[in-house]
Amino acid sequence: RIKTILDFSLLTWLREEKQSRRLILLIVFIALLLDNMLLTVVVPIIPSYLYSVDDEAAQSVQNHSMSPLSPSGTFQSIVSLYDNTTHLTGLSPQMSTASPMTPAPTSVTPPQNKSDCPKADDQLLNENVKVGLLFASKATVQLITNPFIGPLTNRIGYQIPMFAGFCIMFVSTLMFAFSSSYTLLFLARSLQGVGSSCSSVAGMGMLASVYSDDEERGNAIGIALGGLAMGVLVGPPFGSVMYEFVGKTAPFLILAVLAVLDGGEFINLCSLSFQKGTSLITLMKDPYILIAAGSICFANMAIAMLEPALPIWMMETMCPRKWQLGVAFVPASISYLIGTNIFAVLAHKMGRWLCSLIGMLLVGISIICVPLAKDIYGLIVPNFGVGFAIGMVDSSMMPIMGYLVDLRHVSVYGSVYAIADVAFCMGFAFGPSAGGVIARSIGFPWLMTIIGVVDILFAPLCFLLRNPPANEEKMITQLRPLIKYFTLYLSFSEIKISVNSSSQPD
Repeated sequence: RIKTILDFSLLTWLREEKQSRRLILLIVFIALLLDNMLLTVVVPIIPSYLYSVDDEAAQSVQNHSMSPLSPSGTFQSIVSLYDNTTHLTGLSPQMSTASPMTPAPTSVTPPQNKSDCPKADDQLLNENVKVGLLFASKATVQLITNPFIGPLTNRIGYQIPMFAGFCIMFVSTLMFAFSSSYTLLFLARSLQGVGSSCSSVAGMGMLASVYSDDEERGNAIGIALGGLAMGVLVGPPFGSVMYEFVGKTAPFLILAVLAVLDGGEFINLCSLSFQKGTSLITLMKDPYILIAAGSICFANMAIAMLEPALPIWMMETMCPRKWQLGVAFVPASISYLIGTNIFAVLAHKMGRWLCSLIGMLLVGISIICVPLAKDIYGLIVPNFGVGFAIGMVDSSMMPIMGYLVDLRHVSVYGSVYAIADVAFCMGFAFGPSAGGVIARSIGFPWLMTIIGVVDILFAPLCFLLRNPPANEEKMITQLRPLIKYFTLYLSFSEIKISVNSSSQPD
């Protein structure tokens, strides 16, 4: 009876432990979903919104300069509709003259439609730089914040940074909803970088801690990256459709409500125990971790350069409607979702290094083909290839970061996933900011060619991750309990043999 109770308690504990792991996975999935929805929902909104604001300001200045108030004492012309003569009037009524009026040529100006293609003038080209800097601000702030969040999670745990990430994301989303100037939008985007750093580093570290088996960890991280993929997938079309038919504020208010709900669910999560991990500097000196981080950086830099530059290039060449600016990214988002889910399992079997190598090559080839599109339908295949390839790289390199820590360092994951997030942010910081300047200087096609060649040249380095060596100190630490066990076993065996030999009669 007591044994039955103990068995039942053990089964209950195991069931609760499994549910706790699934709850953590669900919360991290939703956190990455919301973060990347907020990341990408602005992609179709900001270029069009800033262009419309700047265009209205330029038109108002032009109209004001072209129609100044006539000072008193000057001649004014009054057209008589009765006999088509012009009367000049001034200070004195006797000075009016009549002259035949030459009919001005009339031209029918079609009504301006918001879907008309804007002129490829300096104003539109300047939007490349402004939009690029705005998009890069989030990743730049996240890049600065990550080195502090990683070690912090090793000291105080993952719960506080994770919850802080939800709160900051909520504030940033409200700022996006109600900001109407470039400065406030820039601040909202930068604040999002702090929240994203907290949630992504803490979330990935939490997953790596509760899923200790390498294969299970790969599957769990693949599912979590599915949330990232869903955010990237839903964000652009959701933002473009809501912006066109409801307004700029609506999509951000919806995301703010979802952030509050997920943060409330996270409060009920139990605390986990943690140990002190390897320092961030030591991990950054590991060449294998740097190669994995470089793969993440350069693969995501391709889509980071594409996001701000592609809508503006489409506005120059394709005359799209607002909703089409976001729909253009749907193939990349769908393929990223497919890639992360397929290769989360397949990469463990075929080799994560090989999966990443093929993905880097495919990213480079696909991104070079993007400028060859003549209309929105021509973007489907290259964008699909870009998203699928980045899904291959991310689903391979994120688990391998945790594996490298297990193999070569102390198995605490906050700092290593801070490095992974730094690599991700470097791509999204350098990509839009430099991409906007390059697109303005030498054009969008050359921008895509440069990043494509960089990805192709980096791909062979993934071969070095095929069989990374283990750290000798780590091997000794892992073998120490086994050595101690065999020492005790041999000692016990010697004692048993001596006792048996002494007990035998002469």
